[in-house]
Amino acid sequence: MTYPVNLSVKPEVSAHFDEATNTITYIVKDPDSDHCAIIDSVMDIDYAAGRITYAHADALIAEVQERGLTLDWIIETHVHADHLSAAPYIQQKLGGKIGVGEKILVVQETFGKVFNEGTEFQRDGSQFDALFKDGDTYMIGTMQAFAMYTPGHTPACMVHVIGDAAFAGDTLFMPDGGSARADFPGGDAGVLYDSIQKVLSLPDEMRLFMCHDYGPNDRAIAWETTVAEQKADNIHVGGGKTREEFIKFRTERDAQLAMPKLIIPSLQVNMRAGEVPKDKDGNPMLKVPINTI
Repeated sequence: MTYPVNLSVKPEVSAHFDEATNTITYIVKDPDSDHCAIIDSVMDIDYAAGRITYAHADALIAEVQERGLTLDWIIETHVHADHLSAAPYIQQKLGGKIGVGEKILVVQETFGKVFNEGTEFQRDGSQFDALFKDGDTYMIGTMQAFAMYTPGHTPACMVHVIGDAAFAGDTLFMPDGGSARADFPGGDAGVLYDSIQKVLSLPDEMRLFMCHDYGPNDRAIAWETTVAEQKADNIHVGGGKTREEFIKFRTERDAQLAMPKLIIPSLQVNMRAGEVPKDKDGNPMLKVPINTI
């Protein structure tokens, strides 16, 4: 696969950090127009209280409106297991198309069974406006973006490359954070290594933007790096670490990790493109499967 990399286009990137989930959401603006995209939005949830709010999404909406921007796309890099997407809420306020990787169908089939979803839950990705294949392109104003298929963390992960900026989802963390886990259903450490190598084959000067950061060793939260920095310094894959070394480390490390706190609500909402499921009476309702994840 040859990807249409164009480093001469330099999008304006505005980052919004969500402290509750350590997620970074991006507003990505075309430098030659007033069009933009939002990548990996967050819907706020107080899980213990069963209460959903929209402060994070409202801040994104306010910035887009204050800058007079037109929202073309709301991109999900994958079906997140640690936060809920605010895509439909943002779309209702600003328009735009919701896009995700075509392997969402695999995620919907897998977790449709886990959550015992009935026949009314569509497993064809129809909740989304666009399902991207590897190498698919789309436009943000005059700026061409493309999707790069990067499975391993989940079967539906994609890195979105927009000019000289690539949005890595959970495929990579900052160099001192390493990489994402690969033990979710459909995850695979060897496949994740291969996907990371694919990302690291992009030009050295490509800017890389992370979806999460946890500030290891008490450093300040950060989210931007480059391909060159990741190749040299990433603690899990940098410096020429082999596929076998990565698989061994990732497998041992994943066995020690607890499940994300919001995995149960996140999966139910995010496989529906951010819509909260409803019970037979039309009331928003989440399920808690026992001993199945």
